[in-house]
Amino acid sequence: MPKKILVIEDDKDIRDTISYALQQDGYEVISSENAKILKSIKDIEPSLILLDNWLTDWKSDANGQQLSKELKTNPSTSHIPVIMISAVSNIKEIAEAGLADGYIKKPFDLADLSSIVKKHIL
Repeated sequence: MPKKILVIEDDKDIRDTISYALQQDGYEVISSENAKILKSIKDIEPSLILLDNWLTDWKSDANGQQLSKELKTNPSTSHIPVIMISAVSNIKEIAEAGLADGYIKKPFDLADLSSIVKKHIL
């Protein structure tokens, strides 16, 4: 059974590209344009989460960094690796503050995406 990756990215083109690339690597991919899907995380049981830092339609007081921190401090989800994705220059610091397991800076190379996912997947 393939490992399951949850991709939360509001940009459709980026979301589709990531999903396609990961499916080609043999992963099952569930993708969403917003973080509302996290309400179903227990049903999804992802092996890894790719989380965009800027989600336009979640809620005004939350961003990917805050959501990552919530996931990593919740005992029921803390074991799931979270990889932050963003084009901001300080994504490393944002990912660290959000307790994420890693980060990917946009624009990214698909080979880099693949290697980062392989490094962190359970």
